[in-house]
Amino acid sequence: MNVQARFDHFNINVTDLNRSIEFYGKALGLKEHHRKQSKDGSFELVYLTDNKTGFLLELTWLRDHKEAYELGENESHLCFRVPGDYDEVRKYHKQLDCVCFENQEMGLYFIIDPDGYWIEILPEKW
Repeated sequence: MNVQARFDHFNINVTDLNRSIEFYGKALGLKEHHRKQSKDGSFELVYLTDNKTGFLLELTWLRDHKEAYELGENESHLCFRVPGDYDEVRKYHKQLDCVCFENQEMGLYFIIDPDGYWIEILPEKW
């Protein structure tokens, strides 16, 4: 068997769905693709898209989970490539006060979302 899988989505759990949707829209230009709600209101899933790749970011909100999520050492992460002037994008993220780590030697940086997830930002061509 020769399985030919393709990436579909990546899930993260969030404590405030609207705050997270706003963050990903403002910081990365992601838009809502679709959402699913449980009949009993216990959870809601919102899928965000970049309208380019077909890859989706799934935000999961759980009604009964009120505390912050344990993210371990945050070694697993999302990575986005951004077009245009990379330094201008970094300045914009600094204005949003969401840059949490920079590695000048490697030419990359990370931003942090409202729930503490780290997101690597790379130039479109590296």
